Amino acid sequence: MDPFRDPRFSSGVELFNDGEWYAAHDVFEELWHDTAEPERRWLQGAVQVAVAMVHLGRDNLNGAAILLGEGTGRLMRSQASPPGWQAAALLDPCRQLQQQLQGSEPLASDHPCPRLVFDLSE
Repeated sequence: MDPFRDPRFSSGVELFNDGEWYAAHDVFEELWHDTAEPERRWLQGAVQVAVAMVHLGRDNLNGAAILLGEGTGRLMRSQASPPGWQAAALLDPCRQLQQQLQGSEPLASDHPCPRLVFDLSE
């Protein structure tokens, strides 16, 4: 099974990009349970980033920082990513958030939000 062609994947992407972090987490986690390596690692990373954003929304800044680090690490080490995935649209905002969370200044209200972007024109 190719999890990236599963209808649940498209649904999870839409929820993620709409900022429906908990719902996106649920969809990706369900798909993750049904997926084997190597795609499984990428899905777990997406789950962790979504949960990090849930923590951020609940002012659990430590939990957000930890899960952003774990999620981005899994995404970067994944041997299989979705076709056309534009990693920077997700990873760059996550890195910026991590830097803000590790700093001494309060988190900016207009902090960057990660997005799942795909270029399928190739």
